[in-house]
Amino acid sequence: MVDVLVEDPGPGAGEAVRRPRSPGPRVRVAVVLGAVPVLLIALQVAASRQGFQGPLDSLWRDYFGTPKSMSVPWAGLILALVGIPLRRRVLALSAAIAIDVVCAGARMLADEPFAVGNGAVIVLTAIAVLAVVRWEGVDRVNALRAAGLGALLILATKVGDVWLHVTVVANPEVFDRYVMLADHALGDPSWVVGRIVDALGPAVYAVLHWVYIELPVAAIVVAVWQLRRVVHEGVWPTHYLVRTFLVLGLLGPIVYVLFPVVGPMFAFGADGNGLQLGDFWPNVVPPIDRDPGALLFDGGTPRNCMPSMHTAWALAVFLHTRRDIDGSLAPAWLRWGGAFWLVATLVATLGFGYHYGVDLVAGAVLCLTIESALREPERGWGWFRVRLVAGGVVLLAALLLSYRFLAVPMAEYSVLAGTLVLGLLAALAALFHATWFASDRASVTAAPEPATS
Repeated sequence: MVDVLVEDPGPGAGEAVRRPRSPGPRVRVAVVLGAVPVLLIALQVAASRQGFQGPLDSLWRDYFGTPKSMSVPWAGLILALVGIPLRRRVLALSAAIAIDVVCAGARMLADEPFAVGNGAVIVLTAIAVLAVVRWEGVDRVNALRAAGLGALLILATKVGDVWLHVTVVANPEVFDRYVMLADHALGDPSWVVGRIVDALGPAVYAVLHWVYIELPVAAIVVAVWQLRRVVHEGVWPTHYLVRTFLVLGLLGPIVYVLFPVVGPMFAFGADGNGLQLGDFWPNVVPPIDRDPGALLFDGGTPRNCMPSMHTAWALAVFLHTRRDIDGSLAPAWLRWGGAFWLVATLVATLGFGYHYGVDLVAGAVLCLTIESALREPERGWGWFRVRLVAGGVVLLAALLLSYRFLAVPMAEYSVLAGTLVLGLLAALAALFHATWFASDRASVTAAPEPATS
């Protein structure tokens, strides 16, 4: 345990005494190591009882079968590589590529679908094992921490896949009738952008689709850039994108169960499996229904629209591409890349009919709230942070309650309602900018965390 010097407030205040550093980080690690297996087993049991693939089944396929995702395992491995020196990175990458070539070749010979990702998961696991049994000191800590982040990224997607099924089991009915009415306040943007995307043709559609499904790629690029100095300097930044991504993924989907929504392309389009209210999206905006109610929907479509987590995650990417971790301006390529990814994601979420506009507003509020709770922890929990986090929580709750209980007035008085919704979001964003990004705020350099415990 590392000792630190602090001032004794008692008699002889000028004399420094040694006190042990708080074991908080170790306690958090122990809690995570204990909670993750319990969560995975519980979700696997629930999935087996309901007849769909559980997280342990999915992990088994990543190791020995056909991975469900080709990008997520490699994103996890690349994140793990930031914690090991260059020579070990080259060896790890070479081994992962070789394993993937062998596994993909074997699947092709067996006339099975092409996929990669086995090598990435196997090598990530090997890095963690080698760090425990072979490496020591800072090398071990850096490797274990980076491998743990990579593993959490992969496991979070497994948990998320199961949670989508949970939203269906927990909510036979959905609130799309209410949300569509509330969306009149924003001018029915999904219908507008849907027609625009259709008019732009297949090339634009393909780009937007790739951006939408490959959000982890953008996240890993930003995370690797933020953590690029870990091995050489032996320190970790106090805050980086992966932390925000994981917390958003933990808290955001809880709202899916509280506020089930399937999206316009399902509830009002051709993909509703016969349970849609009509073939409206994206060409015809449904008339105002002054007596809305919950809509019974099928047992296969996830209720994962409210809030829009793609919006929350893409906004987090954008925020983390504005500045370096030391407060300096990020390079132009990263800033433009973050802006492109945010805009393309917003266009895709609306243009593909996956979300209503009010979903995006809720996702943005959620992101700004979580980011305010996590950013610059060295500044503590003063009023500057409390007002943002508390204000964001209250605003998100107010939005959800308005979408559910004030949907008809929002549709009838759309200009007033839309102005209020967008004005409140703009106010939260302005306060966020003034707190964390304003040019006249004193620059606060992030205090690095030591690589040893």
